[in-house]
Amino acid sequence: MNVDATGSPSSLTAAAGAPPKEELGKDAFMQLLVTQLQNQDPINPQSNEDFIAQLASFSSLEAQNNLNDSFLGLAILQQSNALMSQLTEGSSLIGQNVKYDDPTTGAAMEGTVDSIRIQDGIAVLNVGGTDVPLLHVTEVTGPGEPPIPEEDSGDDGTNDDTSEN
Repeated sequence: MNVDATGSPSSLTAAAGAPPKEELGKDAFMQLLVTQLQNQDPINPQSNEDFIAQLASFSSLEAQNNLNDSFLGLAILQQSNALMSQLTEGSSLIGQNVKYDDPTTGAAMEGTVDSIRIQDGIAVLNVGGTDVPLLHVTEVTGPGEPPIPEEDSGDDGTNDDTSEN
């Protein structure tokens, strides 16, 4: 006959089919407190100090939860502001010549910024068809070269003949 050794608390709860641990919210705490008051020993009731200590603990827990929510909101806002800042900085580079380190080879390159987009939380410039993260830009050298007009092979309508007849 096999006899199993006494298990650890985790193996005991698993064997008992206990549900996964859940956090108690405000409603559960209040329900627990009301149940405790209803079922207390009438001959030896809970002291006022104990009751107030439980309420103070509850208030402290609620304040911590509110503070955590505020910090989460602040972190999200800060991340959003950082993205907008990158987008603003990058958009001011459109049409500018920049020097950058190629993201794949590390070679120093130069080109004119055509556009910008946010990809995976970082600003990515399009420089002459190459995607360049904004943080790889090492120098802004000024306005880009104006496009060179294509030369016509035909007559442009001007008379180059300087001789008069």
